Amino acid sequence: MTGTSVRQADGMRPWRFVVWFGTVSLLADFVYEGARSVTGPLLASLGASALVVGVVTGAGEAAALGLRLVSGPLADRTRRFWGLAIAGYAVTVVSVPPLGTVGVLWAVCALVVAERVGKAVRSPAKDTMLSYATAATGRGRGFAVHEAMDQVGALVGPLVVAGMLALTGGDYGPALGVLAIPGVAVLGLLVWLRVRVPDPEAYERQVAASTAEPTPHGRLPAAFWTYAAFTAATTSGFATFGVLSYHLVERHLMAAAWVPVLYAAAMAADAVAALATGWLYDRHGARVLTALPLLTAVVAVLAFTDTVAIAVAGSLVWGAAMGIQESTLRATVADLVPSGRRATAYGLFAGVVGAASLAGGALTGGLYGYSVPVLITVVVAIQALALVLLAATRATRR
Repeated sequence: MTGTSVRQADGMRPWRFVVWFGTVSLLADFVYEGARSVTGPLLASLGASALVVGVVTGAGEAAALGLRLVSGPLADRTRRFWGLAIAGYAVTVVSVPPLGTVGVLWAVCALVVAERVGKAVRSPAKDTMLSYATAATGRGRGFAVHEAMDQVGALVGPLVVAGMLALTGGDYGPALGVLAIPGVAVLGLLVWLRVRVPDPEAYERQVAASTAEPTPHGRLPAAFWTYAAFTAATTSGFATFGVLSYHLVERHLMAAAWVPVLYAAAMAADAVAALATGWLYDRHGARVLTALPLLTAVVAVLAFTDTVAIAVAGSLVWGAAMGIQESTLRATVADLVPSGRRATAYGLFAGVVGAASLAGGALTGGLYGYSVPVLITVVVAIQALALVLLAATRATRR
C-alpha cells in the first residue's frame, strides 16, 4: 500500500506528514547547525582554551548520543512521542539564540551542551514517528526525503550566521539571535502537526492491517544486533571531516577559508546520495547498503592524497557516504524492529553510531599521523569485515 491510499483520520497523507516533518528538521538544522558552525570561535572569544573547546563540544556530542539510550526506551514505555519530540526541540530553540549575548564562558558552555541534550531527547521519538509514516511511503524514500530537507537547513544556517557576522563586524549577538526566528517556526509547526496527526502510528497500523502482517512487541530481533555490528564496523573506519580538512590545510592543498565551501558541497552530495539510495532501497532492499563500506573505503583512498582534485573528490565521496548513514541506515532499523520496540532500537542504534564515530575519528586521526598507507589498509580491511556482517544481517533476517 502506498501513501496515495493510506491517510490519517484528518486527511493528512503520509507523504505530507514526511514533508512537513522534513520542514521541521530543516528549520531546526538552520538553528543548531548555524550555531555549531561558530561554536569554537565563540568559545575562544570568551577566553576558552583549545582544551575547553574540545571538552565542551565532546561532552555535547556524548550527551546527544549517549542520552538516547534513556530517551529511546522512555518513548517506548510512555508512547509520548509528540511530547518528547516537542520538549527536545524546545530545549534546542531556547538554548541557541542566547549564546551570543550571555557573555559568560561557563554559561555558554552549559548552553552548548543543553542544545545537544535537546537532540538526545527528541531523536528516538522523532525517528519512530517518521518510521510510522514511511511504512506507507516506502522506508528508503521517506527517510531520504527527510534527510535531503534536513541538509538544506544544515547548509543555509551556517551561511546566514556567516553573513550576519560579516554585516555586524563579528558580533555574535545578532548573528545567533537571528536564529530565534526559525526556532519559533519550529515550535509552531510542531504544535500544528501534533494537532493534525495526534497518532502517527495509525499510518503503520493501516499498512499492517491491509497486508495482514503482525507487529509483535518482543525483544529486539537478532537481525537488529547483527545490523548494529555492521554499522559499528563501517562507521569505525569512517574518517571525520575534521581529519579530512586537517589534511587539506596541513598539506597546503586548500586555504582554510575554502574549507566551509567544500563542506557545503559535501552536504549537497549527502542529499543527493540519500535520495538515490533511498529510492533504490525500496526497490532492492538492504543489499543497497553494500555501497556504504565501498564508499567509506574510497574516501580513505582518495581524500588523503596530495593532489587537490583527488582529495576534493574524496571529500565529496565522504558526503555521499554521510547521506547513506543519515537516511538509509535509519530506514533499515524501522524494517528490522517491530513498532513497539522501535524507539528503544533507535536509542541503542544511536549509541552504537556514536561510539563507532568516536573510534573512527580516533583511529583515522591516529593512523594519519603514523602512516597514510597503513591508514588506507586498515580502513579497507574494516570495510571488508563490514560487508561480511551486512551479508550476515541479511541471512539472519531471512
